[in-house]
Amino acid sequence: MRCTVQALMLTCLALPLATTPVCVQAEEVVWTPLFNGASLDGWEKVGKEDSTWTVRDGAIVGSGSQSMLVCTKQSFKNFRYRAEIKINDGGNSGMYFRTTRKPSFTDGYEAQIDSTHKDPIRTGSIYGMCHVYKDLVKPNTWFQYELEVRDDVWRRRPLTRIKVIVNGDELYEYLDFAKTFEEGYFAFQQHDPGSVVEIRSVEVVPLDD
Repeated sequence: MRCTVQALMLTCLALPLATTPVCVQAEEVVWTPLFNGASLDGWEKVGKEDSTWTVRDGAIVGSGSQSMLVCTKQSFKNFRYRAEIKINDGGNSGMYFRTTRKPSFTDGYEAQIDSTHKDPIRTGSIYGMCHVYKDLVKPNTWFQYELEVRDDVWRRRPLTRIKVIVNGDELYEYLDFAKTFEEGYFAFQQHDPGSVVEIRSVEVVPLDD
């Protein structure tokens, strides 16, 4: 398996000179919030008891031992998904998608959250599949993480497309021909006692199958 960087392609359509230009308005994207900014309603911790997930100043805060915080509202297959995230210096976390209802660290795709942890695989990576080693985001700094995930067919081969976007910049599109995880829940990881992750503005747009 390897990373595939999507090229930006512009297509021009030539129209007859006599044709009156027609402006087509793009359909407005409606994002559905998954976190209300005040409580963990719709979220559940899975993992060690001394792991802590709280809400502080409108953000989810994870600390302590290993665990996962799972959005229990529903499972998703094809979607756009985004959140604003901050990780402490030396911290490590993950934004999981298509994971199970009671996940371990290896269940589901993981968009890595890591600026300065001893693990060199940094924010922007799909852990175990496509790795970024450049420090894209400074620790203790809010950034926006966005994913677009959908099943597709390329040259008659079924696959899952995963676009990874950090602060509005599309890093790459990963093509998973194995379709490793086909549907599931969203979750956030609390990696270790030295990590503190903060999360806000968690939103999703379901896409047609």
